[in-house]
Amino acid sequence: MKNSVVPIWTESTRNLIKPVVVLVITFAATVKLSQALYRYSRRRARNRSETMSSASSSGNEADVRRSRVRSSKLYFDIPNSKVPLIYSSAYDISFLGIEKLHPFDSAKWGRICGFLLVDNVVDKNCIVEPREASKNDLLVVHSEEYLNSLKKSANVAMIIEVPPVAIFPNCLVQQKVLYPFVNQVGGTVLAAKLAKERGWAINIGGGFHHCSGEKGGGFCVYADISLCIHFAFELLNISRVMIIDLDAHQGNGHETDFANDSRVYILDMYNPGIYPFDYEASRYIDQKVAVASGTTTNEYLRKLDEALEVAVRSFDPELIVYNAGTDILDGDPLGQLKVSPDGITNRDEKVFRFARNRNIPIVMLTSGGYMKSSARVIADSITNLSKKSLIDTGKNITNR
Repeated sequence: MKNSVVPIWTESTRNLIKPVVVLVITFAATVKLSQALYRYSRRRARNRSETMSSASSSGNEADVRRSRVRSSKLYFDIPNSKVPLIYSSAYDISFLGIEKLHPFDSAKWGRICGFLLVDNVVDKNCIVEPREASKNDLLVVHSEEYLNSLKKSANVAMIIEVPPVAIFPNCLVQQKVLYPFVNQVGGTVLAAKLAKERGWAINIGGGFHHCSGEKGGGFCVYADISLCIHFAFELLNISRVMIIDLDAHQGNGHETDFANDSRVYILDMYNPGIYPFDYEASRYIDQKVAVASGTTTNEYLRKLDEALEVAVRSFDPELIVYNAGTDILDGDPLGQLKVSPDGITNRDEKVFRFARNRNIPIVMLTSGGYMKSSARVIADSITNLSKKSLIDTGKNITNR
């Protein structure tokens, strides 16, 4: 009897336990699923919150930038008695002779202006003097962190490529090196306003195309081109800008700042075999034109003609920022090209004619050039633009 009772009891127990086990397993699965759903919903909520926060942050950044631009004093009314040639004696760098350790002629800007005055191309009292860019102005593009880094002389020394500057007190570096640069930034920014009003403007300085919002280099401390364009977007009702960068070096600074920005079209014609070798930034060039070391005048101008034809079919700008470096000159130790002084004159004329024929305001910046002869070449080119009536300097020099 015992043997028969136990199996019956065990079978009954098994029949009783089976639904309980199923119930427990179902409950456990339900709890686990609920927990998973809860975690998923929390994750989605967090991601949505982060996305909204990011969008809000971007929106806040845009609002802050807009506020800074609108509170700036870099735009101001210029009387009609003045011509859109911008220069200040504060542009030139003189730092106990240490500036001569860099191949760049840091007195170039004043020498250009001097030649134009002596040649009677423009009257001294007709030249526009800009205001220096304030910290608030620079923050339109630059980060607080980058601007703070310039408070260390060693960092400035690396950017301008003059190592001895590192040993000097930063207050002296600010006065002797950075002050001239912030004045040139003010000139570049103001040039866009003048170009919109008069059709053209030339800043006898600026063109610091190696500097982006987060990084300086190659003698370029501030991103004047990027600042100029952001001010134009905000204050001049402009939404499409073409950068024509004809300095011998790649303009990696503005390329970085306007990466994937469809409002800005970049035509960069440069020697890929020299500094800065910024392959990441080169991905953001809309129209890349390589000019190898040794490129001569005729070949250079032919490539420029072809490039401008492509550009006009590709983009319809409301403003052109022309970075007119003269380091393409034959004999320039850094550019390594072989373009003649007359080639520079022809190049500038082609770009100005390109803008004039299409009624596009143009800003010209003098940018790089590492030969003493650069100042004379630039002055001669500006004189030619005046002779060809592509600019009006207030002097009738057409038949000279």
